[in-house]
Amino acid sequence: MYRHIMSPGWTLGWNWAKKEVIWSMVGAQTTEQGDCSKFKGGNQPHCCKRNPVVVDLLPGVPYNQQISNCCKGGVVSSWGQDPSAAVSAFQVSVGLSGTSNKTVKLPKNFTLLAPGPGYTCGPATIVPSTVYLTPDRRRKTQALMTWNVTCTYSQFLVSKHPRCCVSFSSFYNQTITPCPSCSCGCQNKDRCIKSDSKKLSMVGINTPRKDNEPLLQCTHHMCPIRVHWHVKQNYKDYWRVKMAVTNFNYRLNYTQWTLVAQHPNLNNVTQFYNDLLMEAGPTGNVQSEVLMQKDKNTFTFKQGWAFPRKVYFNGEECRLPPPEEYPSLPNSATTESIMISAMAASAFWFLQVFIW
Repeated sequence: MYRHIMSPGWTLGWNWAKKEVIWSMVGAQTTEQGDCSKFKGGNQPHCCKRNPVVVDLLPGVPYNQQISNCCKGGVVSSWGQDPSAAVSAFQVSVGLSGTSNKTVKLPKNFTLLAPGPGYTCGPATIVPSTVYLTPDRRRKTQALMTWNVTCTYSQFLVSKHPRCCVSFSSFYNQTITPCPSCSCGCQNKDRCIKSDSKKLSMVGINTPRKDNEPLLQCTHHMCPIRVHWHVKQNYKDYWRVKMAVTNFNYRLNYTQWTLVAQHPNLNNVTQFYNDLLMEAGPTGNVQSEVLMQKDKNTFTFKQGWAFPRKVYFNGEECRLPPPEEYPSLPNSATTESIMISAMAASAFWFLQVFIW
C-alpha cells in the first residue's frame, strides 16, 4: 500500500510454457532478443527467449510505441500515495502460443525485481476474461484468456536487518532516545565514512553502484535512514509533533519517498510525502510538523503514549527503541502542568522576539 518502485524501475520476467515468441511489444521491451535464427526473412520477432526479461520504456518514446500507463522508466507510485500513478502497463503480441483458451498454456516462474530483490511471485491463475469497451462505449469485446500473478514483498528476503530506525525526544524531558546501536546491522561498519572525512571531496564518491551497495556515514546505528519523532508542544485541544528524516547514504537520493506512522491519535495511519530526499550531507534531511487534535478518551503523555507504534519508510518497517527507553514524564508532572509550562515558554519566546 505504501511501497513504491523507484528508479531504476521494475524488471519483470517469466518462462514460457511452450515455444512462444514475442512478435512485438508496445509500452515496454525485452532486454534481449535471443536466438531467432529459425525465422527467415526480414520480419524477425521482438524476442525468442524462453525466459524473456521485460523493462519499461523511458518517458518521451515515440507515440506509436506507447500505450496508456506506460513509459515511466519503471517508476511506479504506491497506491496509498497516488493511485493514478500506481499502474504500469505494456502490451505483447505472442506467437506460437495456441489459438484458443484450451491450447494457450500459462507462463511459469514469474519474477519481479523492483529495483532489487524482495518480491516472491506466486503461480499464474486463470480468472474471468477481461472485458473491453470500444471507444464509443457501445460495444464490448472479451479477452481470449486472462490470468493473475501476485508478487509479495518481504524486506527480510533482502536483509535480516531493517534499513531504517527511529529516535525520540520530547519537550518535557531533556533525554533524547537514540536509535538502538547497530539497528540496521554493523556489516558496513568497516566501510563507512565519517562526516568530516576528506574522502567526501573525491570525484565519483556519490556515484551509485550497479549492485546498489550503500556508502554510509558512520553512525552508531548504521542505518541509511533515520526518522526522528519529537513531541514539540502541547495546547489545550491540540498537540504538535515534529518529524525529521535524515539520509545517511552518500550514494542514493530517495525520490517520491513515503513515511507512514501508526499512532492511536492519527486514525491508525498518517502519510507524509515528499518529492526528494537528498543523499547524505548538509542537505540530506527533510522536516515536517504535524498538528493533531486531542482524542479526549485516550490522550496522555504517560508511558510513552505520544510516540508511534510503528514507522515505515518507503513501505519498510523501521526499528524503534525499546519502550523502557522512551522519554518519560517527570515524576510529579501532569498533563495540565506540562501544558501550562509549554504555554509559558511560548509566551516568553514571543516576548523576547517582540522586544528584539
